[in-house]
Amino acid sequence: MNPAQPTPFLVVVLTLFPQAFPGPLGCSLLGKALEKGLWKLHVVDIREFSSLKHQKVDAPTFGGGRGLVMRPCVLHEALSFALAYVKKITPAAPRFVFPSPRGTRLSQYQCALVAQEKRPLIILCGRYEGIDERIFHLWPLEEVCIGDFVLMGGEIAAMALVESCARLIEGVVGNNEFSHDESFGPKGLLEYPHYTRPRVWNGELVPAVLVSGNHQKINEWKHHQSMALTKKRRPDLWAAYQKHHGDQNKRLKDC
Repeated sequence: MNPAQPTPFLVVVLTLFPQAFPGPLGCSLLGKALEKGLWKLHVVDIREFSSLKHQKVDAPTFGGGRGLVMRPCVLHEALSFALAYVKKITPAAPRFVFPSPRGTRLSQYQCALVAQEKRPLIILCGRYEGIDERIFHLWPLEEVCIGDFVLMGGEIAAMALVESCARLIEGVVGNNEFSHDESFGPKGLLEYPHYTRPRVWNGELVPAVLVSGNHQKINEWKHHQSMALTKKRRPDLWAAYQKHHGDQNKRLKDC
């Protein structure tokens, strides 16, 4: 690697469907960054670690119930392989992640930390009814949830996690200053509306302030729009924003 190049963000994905990757992760700016080596993706086929006929990786759950569970012995071998692969590339300790509906809700703040640390990410994608609970006793898997809904497996959630982190890596998008105004950014608000040409479309005009050339008024408009959208659509974020700025204003008065 060229010493002038930044250390790539390494992602190892363990899945039963390796053909699903890179998928959308190989498109647009993220795909170009992958080609440039700003981040690196390695996909591991979990079935290769099964010694059973037809590379079977699942078994019925003990105690009854519908569905099958991924066997811990297969997952342990796959995770061991992934860890050995990472150690060959970097001395940095990886983070182990398991996308799961019962996990901690993923946030922009967490993604920013991952992008900043650039520790290798090993993502285990589950299927069926999940994975044997004993694998959590042996491996430091962080269960992460991307929303209050259930998917067929962890692949789509893994892609969402990787994209949300990798796009924040320096050089992937270019000028990362735009992230300051994004939804869930440092301001804690949803992003304001956007408009482009033509100025008149379907009988609607672009707000006059946006073409006024008055940057102070434009910034004020954007901030007010962000506050209005957040208050209407995400009362939880609005309450947190009010509390933060209320505490901030109180500290200023006490000075």
